[in-house]
Amino acid sequence: MAAKKKAEAPVKKSFQKPTERDFAVIAKPIITEKSMAEMQNKNKVTVKVAPDTNKTEVKLAFERIFQVKVTDVKILNVRAKATTRGTRYNGYIQGYKKAIVTIAEGEAIDLFRE
Repeated sequence: MAAKKKAEAPVKKSFQKPTERDFAVIAKPIITEKSMAEMQNKNKVTVKVAPDTNKTEVKLAFERIFQVKVTDVKILNVRAKATTRGTRYNGYIQGYKKAIVTIAEGEAIDLFRE
């Protein structure tokens, strides 16, 4: 008597529907060489977030919008910088808050879909 194992179907993850606040939390992705390398090699996504958010809000918003499992969130504030406009005019580059979100192994995200 050979016992046959049934092929296990992949478990479908269910997330809640995104709310309006979720879209307000995540502003836009940060596209740099370093962030693209981390996205490909370490499964980390770098995004600009609203200044009043925390790690929990970012995690929940990311899971609801992109339907992926988030394992870790790191948040940091990028300081404003003084700059010159040509040789005569001084100005500032505005500061912002960014989050580095680590996605679970085996999951993928497409930031550039239309």
